[in-house]
Amino acid sequence: MQRETTLTREIHNLLQGSDDWHAFRFAHHGASEAAAMLGLSKKVSRTELVRMKATGLAKEFSDWVQENILDYGHAVEALARPNAEKILGDDLYPVTLSLGHESASCDGLNMAETIGFEHKQWNEELAAAVAGNELPDDHKPQVQQQLMVTGAEKWMFMVSDGTEENMVWMWVYPDATWFDRIRAGWEQFDADVANYKQVDHAVKPEAAPAAALPALVVRTEGKVVSSNLVVYQRAAEQFLSTIKTDLQDDQDFADAEYNVKFCGEAEDKLELAKAAALAQTSTIDDVMRTVDHIKAQFRAKRLELEKLVKTRKEQIKETILNEGKREYVDHIAALEKEIAPLRLALLPPDFAGTMKNKRTLASLHDAVNTTLANAKIEANQRAADYRIKQAWCKESAAGYGHLFMDMAQIIGKPMEDFQLVVRTRIADHERAEQAKQEALRAKIAAEEKAKAEAAAAAELAAQRRADAERQAAEAKATAERQAAADHAERERVAATTKAQLEQQAAALAAQRASQAAADRATQAAQPTRESALAAAHQSIAQEKAAALADQGELTDLANAQADATATDDLFSAGAAVSAVSTSTAPALRLGQIGERLGIALTADFLTLLGFAPAATDRAAKLYHESDFPRMCAALSRHIAAVQAKYAA
Repeated sequence: MQRETTLTREIHNLLQGSDDWHAFRFAHHGASEAAAMLGLSKKVSRTELVRMKATGLAKEFSDWVQENILDYGHAVEALARPNAEKILGDDLYPVTLSLGHESASCDGLNMAETIGFEHKQWNEELAAAVAGNELPDDHKPQVQQQLMVTGAEKWMFMVSDGTEENMVWMWVYPDATWFDRIRAGWEQFDADVANYKQVDHAVKPEAAPAAALPALVVRTEGKVVSSNLVVYQRAAEQFLSTIKTDLQDDQDFADAEYNVKFCGEAEDKLELAKAAALAQTSTIDDVMRTVDHIKAQFRAKRLELEKLVKTRKEQIKETILNEGKREYVDHIAALEKEIAPLRLALLPPDFAGTMKNKRTLASLHDAVNTTLANAKIEANQRAADYRIKQAWCKESAAGYGHLFMDMAQIIGKPMEDFQLVVRTRIADHERAEQAKQEALRAKIAAEEKAKAEAAAAAELAAQRRADAERQAAEAKATAERQAAADHAERERVAATTKAQLEQQAAALAAQRASQAAADRATQAAQPTRESALAAAHQSIAQEKAAALADQGELTDLANAQADATATDDLFSAGAAVSAVSTSTAPALRLGQIGERLGIALTADFLTLLGFAPAATDRAAKLYHESDFPRMCAALSRHIAAVQAKYAA
């Protein structure tokens, strides 16, 4: 049942006992009925309240409430009110109010509607509890509903006989938990009234009296003189056949338990008759057998009834228990559909415990139904709380469901705590997500920067490569041009040098021939061989000096040649040199020539100067030792020619 979300508090001016009064009581949930509705009343069962609300007429219900629920405290209420006003220092007025379907008939309410008054007739047990500032549970629902309906700040609960001597009182304050329990209780009560099914139970059933059996008479005088045993047997068998064994309600059980007792008494009487007959004779076999037979029938029926009563009671208790459990399970299942996927983690109601010491079907049904109703009320409150929180989450936490996989554990928290948990998790999640986004943006920016730097570096590297390639190409072209120019110059120098050498050689040959002729003439004129040799040596030295000077020979080599021993045989020396030039194998390596000169030479360069390798040893180029002086002279001329070229 869906309750109204907005309720209006109303004051009703009703004449007690009028039709409007009865109709108001019937249409509203009175505060005085709240304890019975919750199964806390010591006077009226919840089952009876449901039955009256479901089946009674307005006046019948109102009269029933007046008779069964309201106590006689109203009789001294008028006497006690002045005492309360004296304590409060304020006037109190009886008034009836309603808030939606709930109502409250107040024994007193001040004009500001901030303080209320409830009076109960003096009762030692209740007075002791109130004096100890402890309001019993069977009175709490009424006062809390009065506070809820009126909106008062506090309520004076007084127990008295109208005098100040026998008067105790205490303050009761609004309790939101009780308010919720009362509202949920009335919702479930209305549902039970709407679904009520008539179940009749006998009130304090009494066993139907068993048909009286004739008094058994057996007289013997050594034999049976007289006996009504046959008549007794027929009456006993007829009685036993009428005993009901299909036990359904409290009346059946009362009859069965009475018949068990009756059969036991009949057995005892038969045993006494048998003993009396035996005392009179020992030879009355027929009488004894008949008595034993009838006794056995009574005993069998008694045992059958005893077992049947016990078994049937257990069956009925089990049926009532299982019906309560089934209805509770169905109710929970219906609620869990509304709050899916959540589950209601509630302890199952203790139906078995509440059924203890209940001896009638009516009390068993009432105990189970009241326990079931209270369990439903608790479940309804829990489900309503879950629905409110789920609705709040849909509005305030939409899109964050993944943060609350433990919703079943946190939804049971009080609303403020629950909202704090939800908001905190969302805030933490948003901060974490913001940090992730910032980190992602920073990463992307770093990657973009790295890409830009890499692109710039690549562009710079490409530019440098292009510049290097261009410079290399230019250098290569320049080198190639220089190499071509050098090659042309080398060829020109080589040709010029060759021509010069050829001219020098021709001139030297002519000079040598002329000098030889002159020497021969001089030799003929000289008287001795020694003088001729000296003159020849002098002439040869002069020729060599001139040739070396013409060729640009090194000074030290010319001096070495000029200092040769004057006594050497000119022709022997010439023969030796000729032999080295022609007979000695080339052994002078290109590297050795470079080491002597202190510069690196190439075979191609020496070839351009006119000195081709005389032989090769693997990769080594070999020259005649005798060609070294001429190599030096040619190199000197080449250097001089290059110097002269670039000097100009």
